[in-house]
Amino acid sequence: MNAVEVARPPAVVVRVLSSIVVAAMRTPLKSVLKEFMVLRFTGRKTGRRYEVPVTAHRGDGTLMAQTGAPWRVNFRGGRDVDVTVDGRTTPMRGVLVEHTQTVAETYQRWIEEIGIGRAPRQLGLKVTVPRVPTVEELTDAVEREHLAIIWLKPRDAGEA
Repeated sequence: MNAVEVARPPAVVVRVLSSIVVAAMRTPLKSVLKEFMVLRFTGRKTGRRYEVPVTAHRGDGTLMAQTGAPWRVNFRGGRDVDVTVDGRTTPMRGVLVEHTQTVAETYQRWIEEIGIGRAPRQLGLKVTVPRVPTVEELTDAVEREHLAIIWLKPRDAGEA
């Protein structure tokens, strides 16, 4: 058994919950959903509009999202994205971080911060060992599950 496994609900549950979170972010309920943000962007190749709720990760003055979902590749090389978090929508630039070591170290830091018990819900990862996984164990999960980070920064006025 691996030290870290993906803990995703079935796809139909994800679709239903995503719709609920996106709708709730437009209501007074948004104050209850502080751990979430909604990313709105256009697909690189298809032109399809995405509206994706993700867990908001804050630290060192940055905002990040983590995912292993296929839509992540839209952020390779950078992508404009509107981010709704804390009841405000901000035009931002999202950059996909796929460097295995960096992603594994970041996941380890997040698990240390939130605790093993909250990792399944906030990170979509089930820790199967009775401790914070090592970077090596997380590297295995990052490679196996194609986990990545989307680093978000405010768009410069010249980029809008």
